[in-house]
Amino acid sequence: MAREVFNQSMNKHGGAIVNMLADMWGGMPGMGHSGAARAGMDNFTKTAAVEWGCAGVRVNAVAPGWIASSGMDTYEGAFKALIPSLREHVPLKRIGTESEVSAAIVFLLSPAAAFISGSTLRIDGAASLGSRAWPLHKAQPPGAPFNGFHRAYLPDVLKAGE
Repeated sequence: MAREVFNQSMNKHGGAIVNMLADMWGGMPGMGHSGAARAGMDNFTKTAAVEWGCAGVRVNAVAPGWIASSGMDTYEGAFKALIPSLREHVPLKRIGTESEVSAAIVFLLSPAAAFISGSTLRIDGAASLGSRAWPLHKAQPPGAPFNGFHRAYLPDVLKAGE
C-alpha cells in the first residue's frame, strides 16, 4: 500500500506515512511468524524513509504495547485471565488508551514532526525496556491516561480491576 501511494502521488508531492506494528522487542515465543512480520514492518519503515526522503516523504511507525480496546475481550482461557495483571509489567503501572495511540499518529503526520523520519515510536509505558532480571519497583498511583475519545470503551476484561 505504501509503495503504491508513493508511486502514484507522494513521489511528486511529498507526504507522511505512519506504519503500524506492535511490540516485538522481547521476542514472541509461540508467535514467531507475527514477530517476524512486525520486525519486517519496522525495517520497511527505516528503508522507505531513506529511499523516499529525497521526494519529501517522511516514513515513521508506531508500536503500541498493551492498549485497552474491545479486542481484549476476544481472548479466552489463560491469556484472558492474564490481561488484568498486565499493568503490573509496565513501569507506568497502567495500560495505554486508544487515544494515546491516535495522538502519537496525529503528531507524526503533522508539520510538528517535519524532521522525524525512519523512527518507530513505542507507545507502551516503557514495558518493552528493561529485563526480567530487573524487578519493577512498587509504583505510586499511575498517572492519568489521555482519553480523547468521548466514547472510549473499557474492555470488560479490565472492568473487574476497577
